[in-house]
Amino acid sequence: MTHLANRRSSLVAYSRHEPGTQPESLYEPYRSTLRRAPSKPLIFLPHTLSEVTGPVYGHGNIAETDNDLTAQHQGEPLGERIIVTGKVLDSNGRPVPQTLIEVWQANSAGRYAHLKDQHPAPLDRNFTGAGRTLTDEHGAYRFITIKPGAYPWLNHDNAWRPAHIHFSVFGRAFISRLVTQMYFPGDPLLAFDPVYQSVPDEKARQRMISKFDLETTQPHWALGFKFDIVLRGPDATLFESI
Repeated sequence: MTHLANRRSSLVAYSRHEPGTQPESLYEPYRSTLRRAPSKPLIFLPHTLSEVTGPVYGHGNIAETDNDLTAQHQGEPLGERIIVTGKVLDSNGRPVPQTLIEVWQANSAGRYAHLKDQHPAPLDRNFTGAGRTLTDEHGAYRFITIKPGAYPWLNHDNAWRPAHIHFSVFGRAFISRLVTQMYFPGDPLLAFDPVYQSVPDEKARQRMISKFDLETTQPHWALGFKFDIVLRGPDATLFESI
């Protein structure tokens, strides 16, 4: 009982994001938010012991090729091979080890391997577009994949999503999941994308864009990009809330 009481006393309030670093629930240019944004002020409920302490993810289900999206099938996928590396950091810039990261993305033609994606672009039998890995003791991760293509969507006239990779970061409990998107430098579609533009702060938007990294790049094989994920604080990465 004493151990349980000590754990209860160590609970701290959930820290909120810095103003301007996250999108509002309602952003009119992003049309689907008009239907799903709450019409009344949110009520924030305090977390209890069970919500912040467990259950914990294990290591047994991570396969050897889960972080290499180009090696999950018999043949190699079509498109530009890339390497994405980075670190998961807390609000003080300290690495967060043994954190589960999941990614999912469209293929090089801009199509997801999903039944609901009816974009008339070719599927790639050698590319499913999903992977996962655990950060190491330094909070670092690494994925090998194919650079995704842009794709049309029905938000507005002639609307196209920029090339992006979805990232999901899990904490020590099932409810502590954060989802974001990683974009690529120099993409002209960013200026026209309501999802990206829904973040009011320009510096916060820039933190969603990966950086080309020559050290990660492997000669004659793949370009490298770096994308650090900061969980909290003034330099926090954008996490989806709309």
